[in-house]
Amino acid sequence: MLSKRLLIILLSIFALSVSAQDHNEHEAGGDTGHSGFDPAEVAFHHISNHNTYSIGPWNLPLPCILYAPEEGWSFFMSGVFEPVSEHHGSGRYAYKRYVLHKGIVMHVVDPSFPTDKVEVDDYDVKEETVDGKQKEVTYVKYKGKEYKLDAKSTMDGGVFGGGITSFYDFSITKNVAGMMLVALFLMWVFLSVARTYREREGKAPKGVQGFLEPLFVFIQDEVTKPFLGDKWEKYNPYLLTLFFFILGLNLFGQIPFLGGSNITGNLAVTMVLAIVTFFVVNLSGNKNYWEHIFWMPGVPTWVKSILTPVEVMSMFIKPMTLMLRLFANVVAGHIVLVIFIGLIFVFGKSGQSAGAAYGTSIVSMLLTMFMMSLEILVAFVQAYVFTILTASYLSAATEEAHH
Repeated sequence: MLSKRLLIILLSIFALSVSAQDHNEHEAGGDTGHSGFDPAEVAFHHISNHNTYSIGPWNLPLPCILYAPEEGWSFFMSGVFEPVSEHHGSGRYAYKRYVLHKGIVMHVVDPSFPTDKVEVDDYDVKEETVDGKQKEVTYVKYKGKEYKLDAKSTMDGGVFGGGITSFYDFSITKNVAGMMLVALFLMWVFLSVARTYREREGKAPKGVQGFLEPLFVFIQDEVTKPFLGDKWEKYNPYLLTLFFFILGLNLFGQIPFLGGSNITGNLAVTMVLAIVTFFVVNLSGNKNYWEHIFWMPGVPTWVKSILTPVEVMSMFIKPMTLMLRLFANVVAGHIVLVIFIGLIFVFGKSGQSAGAAYGTSIVSMLLTMFMMSLEILVAFVQAYVFTILTASYLSAATEEAHH
């Protein structure tokens, strides 16, 4: 068992090393306009949500579903860009004024750019002043001319540097594909376990059933029943679904040689989970719950004018903390892992100092092994924390008045 765990850890370290090395070679080739190895850039690139599914040096194509107001809808596979062999590489071709840069689809702003499939020369990233702020602007080079590229539109109003651009991306991205794989796997596992329960009714658990049953019982007896009392059966399916779905996504993201997906480290994913919880909690709220938010019996009117806005704000702050807690813990682990691997290339000066690289690799491997072990624990803890906090919010929403 120990040798299997060690093998998994070493394969994970190898996969991360390949990712960092390929990215380093990619940068050295001048594809992005930068030189040298930047651990922070590699880390943030590694946790990005790409339009290709990368496993080692291979880029598996995914469906692209794009919309630009001027050109309408476009449907094609990301393989049409023919990504270069480097991990998370950029496409050698442009198609319908779209290109693939570092695994992410971007749109050529200039309408004079060809809409047919054409081979591009290179990519460049420049620091420019946009709306009074310094930002990185990406360009594609075609026949000696540079064309500005747009990232997809985001609905953040510019808070995170996004906003509305020239196109929208509704594609099946790496994270979406990962979620589908995890959902299908969990569906297969639970249907198999349900069939086993029916066939072995009254018998001791066996196989996967024996592994999952303690988790079922733990959530039921330590989370659902203590918080929800006689209402536990109504909400137990939702809480179990939350726990196992988040746990599955977390554990899937710990396998770099299967793509190293950063699904729960994506704000959009954790936001949707938090929004669903927000609606489940507030739609389940009884008269007592809403009275304590808007009326607060027995409290002086002048105090209500202060507490009511606070209570209303807390309705939105609770799901926001759920969203940010899960996102921050998962994404931090992924970044730290990649940075530990990146130390090999930093101290080894990207291959110029072999001795330093080999010496650093020992320390880096030990740190990575420790961090990966910790991340497995975090995967369980964060799934549990999200579930138990949801249960506590449901308890407050459904609690009967005490007189």
